Amino acid sequence: MTVLSFIAGLLSLGSLSYVGFSILRVVAFGRRARERNGITPPLTILKPVCGLEAELYENLRSFCAQDYPDFQVLFGLADADDPALPVIRRLIGEFPERDMDVVIDGHLLGTNRKVSNLANMYPRARHDILVIADSDMRVGPDYLRVVAGAFADEKVGAVTCLYRGRPARADLASVLGSAFINEWFLPSVLVAAGVQGIRYCFGATMAVRRELLDRIGGFATLAPLLADDYMLGNMVSDMGYRVELSPYVVENIVSEGSLGDLFGHELRWARTVRSVQPLGYTFSLVTHALPMSLLYLGVTRAPWLGVAAVAAALSLRVLMQYVSRRSLDTRMPLRPWLVPLRDLLSFAVWAASFFGNNISWRRHRFQVDDNGQIVLNERKETI
Repeated sequence: MTVLSFIAGLLSLGSLSYVGFSILRVVAFGRRARERNGITPPLTILKPVCGLEAELYENLRSFCAQDYPDFQVLFGLADADDPALPVIRRLIGEFPERDMDVVIDGHLLGTNRKVSNLANMYPRARHDILVIADSDMRVGPDYLRVVAGAFADEKVGAVTCLYRGRPARADLASVLGSAFINEWFLPSVLVAAGVQGIRYCFGATMAVRRELLDRIGGFATLAPLLADDYMLGNMVSDMGYRVELSPYVVENIVSEGSLGDLFGHELRWARTVRSVQPLGYTFSLVTHALPMSLLYLGVTRAPWLGVAAVAAALSLRVLMQYVSRRSLDTRMPLRPWLVPLRDLLSFAVWAASFFGNNISWRRHRFQVDDNGQIVLNERKETI
């Protein structure tokens, strides 16, 4: 046995073990109840919006139609000509009993435009619990009750939610994007949570105590950073408070224009993770079961072992697709024939993330420095 064959064998075995463990974590998470602790503190939802995303009306409406006694909804736009404004006006008219408004302010606090949007809304927020959620997310009417219930524990400083992907259309890019969320991203978070706990938030939901946000310096502290959600949770943890992973799973409406758009979005996500967890991201090589097994097949002197490793990787990944669909209620049809394409694409994104620090975000091109801060390079109209 050569050294290369031995290393490839270890990588393949490790990746198979990882996928097996992640399947168990997804099953366990799916069995968690949506606990409600009975508390319903007044809270403010901050919704930064930019442009007409797929199913935007349905997404935003789901946050307005909450079964919750006292909450405020603030929408934020940077431009009065934003095509999303009529959608927001429609919602405000549809829920006259709700405390809802739109803040239109293009002031930039830093290079992270979403955080600048949040900062512009912040002075209008009336309550001490702030719930921040991206505009491509959708929730059910019990969302706020489940999220707010975690704050019954005074040691909880922030609450975050995982999200499942649902393609807005049946095109290949949107389906593959949803598969990445359901079969790669979400299981990886559950594995990390099981091993070391959660010290970060996700853009699907960042609920935080207002006093803690003020103590870290407010949104101004987050404005230069690419991974604002990650860093918010990290800073809350550094103050001695816990970041709670809610049992509520938010739905992410995935709409990709092309495979090129999908690759660009996932590359941005990958470089975001690499900027805040460089060592952990590098060692995430072991999560790529099919590529690692194919590598082992290519170098081993025992081809039957290599074939067995590839077969095991494919079997486990198809099982992950089934388990994520059943445990997370993704409502996506089973497409086992897409597993090899999805896995090879994920590996290509992982590898490409190490070649450069440029990202494209909302038609702008940025560079990420070693501290996770983003610097605007040039305007780009494609993404």
